[in-house]
Amino acid sequence: KAITAPQMFGRLDVSTNDWTDGIFSTLWRKTLKMKKSEYVWLILDGPVDAIWIENLNSVLDDNKTLTLANGDRIPMSPNAKIIFEVHNIDNASPATVSRNGMVFMSASVLNSALIPLL
Repeated sequence: KAITAPQMFGRLDVSTNDWTDGIFSTLWRKTLKMKKSEYVWLILDGPVDAIWIENLNSVLDDNKTLTLANGDRIPMSPNAKIIFEVHNIDNASPATVSRNGMVFMSASVLNSALIPLL
């Protein structure tokens, strides 16, 4: 795992009751401040963590709202899209899988000729 669920979404300091946003919740809030003519794609690349992927179910369903542990409910910006680039979906529940469109790319069709050099 690259990051934990608290690093992804945020954490509550129990001694001070202060909330600190995580990486994803910070980016999610920023999308709401964008101009209507601006678009953003949030790309989540890496293995699916069973804990944090379940926290995204309310984002992926018809509510399109991120619900945080501190009670904040942050709606999805109409200008935002999410892409998951994963090797497999072994840790994703059927509920999560059903909320996503899937594109499968076999390793046998991917080669260096398909990847443009920058």
